[in-house]
Amino acid sequence: MAEHPCGTCRFYQDSIWQPLPMASASLLSKGFVRRELAAGETLYHQGSGCRSVYCVSGGLFAIRSIGPDGTSSLMRLAYPGEIIGYRAFLKGGEHSTEASALMPSRVCTVAERDARHVIRASPAVLERIAKRCADGLDQCREQLMSKETVSNKDRLFDLLNRLMSAFGEEAGGGRRVRLPMSRQDLADLIGVAPETLSRLLSRLEREGALRASGRRIEMPADPAQRAAQR
Repeated sequence: MAEHPCGTCRFYQDSIWQPLPMASASLLSKGFVRRELAAGETLYHQGSGCRSVYCVSGGLFAIRSIGPDGTSSLMRLAYPGEIIGYRAFLKGGEHSTEASALMPSRVCTVAERDARHVIRASPAVLERIAKRCADGLDQCREQLMSKETVSNKDRLFDLLNRLMSAFGEEAGGGRRVRLPMSRQDLADLIGVAPETLSRLLSRLEREGALRASGRRIEMPADPAQRAAQR
């Protein structure tokens, strides 16, 4: 009997593929590939057809919307444990966004045809994919609501704090991280102009919540202390 290809993954219990019976694991293994991507490498392009369902198992991905004039806007970040590309899979159409690695990253991919075979063998897998889709819609709604109820400064701090928690390192009694995206990207994520972002960073620095130099951010080590210093 084939082993479940996600069995040793730290995200196994929450994996969309976890409900697949072990007797059907060979179906999943057939189209399962782990892929390493360099920083800046594109996983799929906006407008391309769905070829796979992707689970981020390492690194960080930017999900961007590309305008008719070629300009792009960073819509969201995809952290380890998240699946991407599934909307195009569910609708059987083209990707409405582009996904690219912001740092050396890794994805586990299941080819589109094999993913459909897996779903036929285990409808519970489709239920998990649908739940991820619903959760994504809920997150979009919460983000829209937060623009009305949470200050831009607090939303920026929360974003930087999450990046620090995910990718930061110990440094001189605190923690530091080199942001894997530009300040324009940061501004896109919280929905402000770049000059507004600069003012927000300056305010957080004056309050002692962080120190910023280019893409390098330093914060107190204790998350509670970080929040208290806002």
